[in-house]
Amino acid sequence: MANNAELIAQCEAKAKQWLSPSFDEETRKDVQAKLDAADKTELIECFYRDLEFGTGGLRGIMGAGSNRMNIYTVGMATQGFANYLKINFKDKEQISVVVCHDCRNNSRKYAESVADIFSANGIKVYLFEDMRPTPECSFAIRHFGCQGGVNITASHNPREYNGYKAYWEDGAQVLPPHDKGIIDEVNKVTVEDVKFEGNKELIEIIGEEIDQIYLDQVQTLSIDPEVIKRQHDLCIVYTPLHGTGMTMIPRSLKQWGFDNVHCVKEQMVKDGNFSTVDRPNPEFAEALTLGLRDSKALDADILMASDPDADRIGMACKNDKGEWVLINGNQTCMIFLWYIIANRKAVGKMKPTDFIVKTIVTTEVIKKIADKNNIEMRDCFTGFKWIAREIALSEGKQQYIGGGEESYGFLAEDFVRDKDSVSACSLLAEICAYAKDNGKTLYDVLMDIYKEYGYSHETLINVERPGKAGADEIQQMMINFRENGVPEIAGSKVVLTKDYKDLTAKDAEGNVTKLEMPTTSNVLQWFCEDGTKVSVRPSGTEPKIKFYIEIKDSLKEASDYPALEEKASKKVAAIKKSLGLD
Repeated sequence: MANNAELIAQCEAKAKQWLSPSFDEETRKDVQAKLDAADKTELIECFYRDLEFGTGGLRGIMGAGSNRMNIYTVGMATQGFANYLKINFKDKEQISVVVCHDCRNNSRKYAESVADIFSANGIKVYLFEDMRPTPECSFAIRHFGCQGGVNITASHNPREYNGYKAYWEDGAQVLPPHDKGIIDEVNKVTVEDVKFEGNKELIEIIGEEIDQIYLDQVQTLSIDPEVIKRQHDLCIVYTPLHGTGMTMIPRSLKQWGFDNVHCVKEQMVKDGNFSTVDRPNPEFAEALTLGLRDSKALDADILMASDPDADRIGMACKNDKGEWVLINGNQTCMIFLWYIIANRKAVGKMKPTDFIVKTIVTTEVIKKIADKNNIEMRDCFTGFKWIAREIALSEGKQQYIGGGEESYGFLAEDFVRDKDSVSACSLLAEICAYAKDNGKTLYDVLMDIYKEYGYSHETLINVERPGKAGADEIQQMMINFRENGVPEIAGSKVVLTKDYKDLTAKDAEGNVTKLEMPTTSNVLQWFCEDGTKVSVRPSGTEPKIKFYIEIKDSLKEASDYPALEEKASKKVAAIKKSLGLD
């Protein structure tokens, strides 16, 4: 990379623009040091591109440079967003936005800078007094009737990252064509154009008054309050992993009626360095180490965790041998949707027009559950903004009752338009109360679902390729798959290939049909004769390419589950080899 003279020259030219008086002294010194260094790798990494909105908005490593998160990249994004809002809502007397942030280093600083820039552009800002969960940001946009919003967060990324999620007036993350429209405006902005000096009269600090309204709405999602009354002493261990969940989730659990909730003390501390975990991601067992310690000591019924911005939920429970096991994201989504459907039917709340949503890479067992219960299920692209789009399309005509994705995100309500671990943790507690009321555990419920609807094993393989060279390699991998095709995977014939880049589905005989989707996406899917499903897509927010593997089988007895898991693990190894990933 460092020998690429043309690329180095481009990066040097861009970096020199950051030496102007428009940038603060600390930034100028940092950039000059990168220019002076003999090894140009760091210079290239910081300047080879501008941060762009992906599936999760703006996200990157904090530091100086156009490819880094700092007050200038945040500032230019905000100025561009402000310009776009003023174009789109030019007839509105007072445009308004919500600004929210998580626990990360610099998050408050970035949030205050965002608020200042919006207000300097004549836009009213509702700025949260301190960190709050992502779903509350979405809720507040809808509650105040705002035209947009910004949440400063890098979700579950490592500690050196931060990010910028842009929201539209419906409380969902920005969809086409507005995402492209904002980028076009951002690309016109230079740092000299950014209005950093805020108008304090247009900034309103919000907090408790919206917190309680949000929590009251979350409580309406309880399907069977009576089961909670009977199992109010369900032993729950919860960890926010140092993040925003600590502000709302314990309160919500208490309001729902659970009075035996134990929070992991060391992780109920706001900490942008996430000092008790390697990565603040509830998908990883390592992040739940302290939670599992407390769960074992208390002989808890359930361990639940939220990521730093409290949109994702992780969980662990005891299996039939009393050992603590993690419930993966596919199982999480499946359990939630099964419970919502089964218990809405049981209490007479289900309507013929109700519908659920999952993403195309999430387990197909959910489709079986929906079909058997005569409930409409919709597939959409990865990212909760697409689930939010389905809710918006049917607003006033059909009732959304739940949706989720394999990446540990679930949304049980329509008054929020992003994944919500506050409502998910509360609903999870109710599911565990329901299980206990029936002499079962959450694990037993999972086994019951597999027995009735079929066993499924899902694995996500992340192939990380950082930097410019990595991005090029990922792009080439996708090109190779498309050009060469995949006739079989681990000995099973591919009977259907879906390519969302050109929205086509091709069967083994070469027959092509059109896929009905709102836009294109760089995703490939292969469906095999034996029920195996493999999806591949480059991440929109991280330097990696993702392979989603789903393996099917049948489960007759819960005692067969470990053997099926072992069999599936061997199949995953064969699939990896087949795709050249081993």
